[in-house]
Amino acid sequence: MARVAGARENGPRAARAARGPQGRAARRRVRRRLDTHTGQWQLIDVPCGSTLETKCPPCAKRNRQLRIAQCHEGWHLDHEPTVTPDESTDDQRWLVEFRADLQARREEAEQLGEDTADWDAAIAGLDEEINAAGMRGSVLGRTARKRTRSTRRRQDAPDLPKRKMADTTLGRTFAAPDGKVYRSSLFVTLTLPSYGKIRDGVPVDPDAYDYARAARDALHFSKLVDRFVQNLRRVAGYDVQYFGTVEPQQRLAPHLHIAIRGTLPRAELKQIIAATYHQVWWPPADEVRFDGDHLPFWQDGAGYLDPATGEVLPTWDQALDQLDADEDADPLDTTADNPARRAHAARLIEALRTEPCSPTCANWLRYGIQPKGAKPGMAPGRCHGKAHKPDHLGYAGRRVLVSRKWSNKTLAEHKQDRRTWVLEALGQNDEKPDPHRYVWRPVPAGDANVPPLATRLLRSIRDRQRWRAHLRRLEELSANPQAA
Repeated sequence: MARVAGARENGPRAARAARGPQGRAARRRVRRRLDTHTGQWQLIDVPCGSTLETKCPPCAKRNRQLRIAQCHEGWHLDHEPTVTPDESTDDQRWLVEFRADLQARREEAEQLGEDTADWDAAIAGLDEEINAAGMRGSVLGRTARKRTRSTRRRQDAPDLPKRKMADTTLGRTFAAPDGKVYRSSLFVTLTLPSYGKIRDGVPVDPDAYDYARAARDALHFSKLVDRFVQNLRRVAGYDVQYFGTVEPQQRLAPHLHIAIRGTLPRAELKQIIAATYHQVWWPPADEVRFDGDHLPFWQDGAGYLDPATGEVLPTWDQALDQLDADEDADPLDTTADNPARRAHAARLIEALRTEPCSPTCANWLRYGIQPKGAKPGMAPGRCHGKAHKPDHLGYAGRRVLVSRKWSNKTLAEHKQDRRTWVLEALGQNDEKPDPHRYVWRPVPAGDANVPPLATRLLRSIRDRQRWRAHLRRLEELSANPQAA
């Protein structure tokens, strides 16, 4: 009976340690790893049950702690960050040169009328290796012409002061009478305008609530944040650094919390907010031409056709050309669980379902325009873009926004700091791992060599308890050296 009681006591703890957001046990993936130095294979239990939408609680907690450390270090930075690119390595240079050779051979094959599918596949794989090697951007750079739009601006937007840019990121300092110098910062919250009266997070009159505008503002909120930062830097006169997070309000509209290094007068900040808007130069999306069963159909070699007239719908580029030619064209201007709240969320999600989220969105077919890169099988309301998913509520951008020079470190470098601290506490050397030492292979389902999930969970808990006990012992020794 004692053994059974012990099993009953430990079992739920193990289950809780791996339980996901909905109370389910997180999927723990097992991989087989070959150590090329020793020639030995080993089964590795990967604890993260993350998907594209969610993360397992331990990984979410770890990422949150990492972001907290990043925010803290940048907030208290008192010296100018130095961002210098690393020197290219021999491997990186070889990859780029090899990429150039493949591109030349691919173009030669295309001129001879040969099939270039194999060359394209090889180049795509090599591009992934180049990005994995630490290089940013595109190897070919911009290959399509850059479309320019009118620089006309809204007449009701206030003019902003513009200062000469100073080569600094820290902002102003203030000296007290006693000679002490203070470096102040700002914390700002930005919200979208009202779409209707709200009470307890839901519209008082849902029929009068402007769901279409709420959906469009959510879809373009990330561009609005970028415009705010541009205006902020222009008015401040220096390279303002920031750390921000985007989250939904109770009414489900996104809003921004942003920590800004340095200060500006309150009056100027209000001017910047009032003058911040984003002009979306997209084709008009206010008149629905096709809906329900009356939808454009695909024809090979032509694209999508009007079901009534058989005419080919204008492509995305043709629609933008028409917009460029129209001098009178205006941009799209964007600036608790209960039944009422669920109904409010459902109406917002329905409005988002039919709004175009990007040039490649299938919803453009509703407005008589072929999406960019149109292909057969597209249907309005069935776009798989991130913005249309209920969990994102129209906002498809990053939830944590960090300027490049905020803490003078990349997220990978912050991770390395944590790794270095742990290894030093454990008395181990922080040796740079060889990226080619290990070869990973998937483990087929039902492999008899894989221990049961409960056994693997208990082993993980045992290892973690041993590491924590070791760290606590080291902390005690550092606080009381005589105890050693």
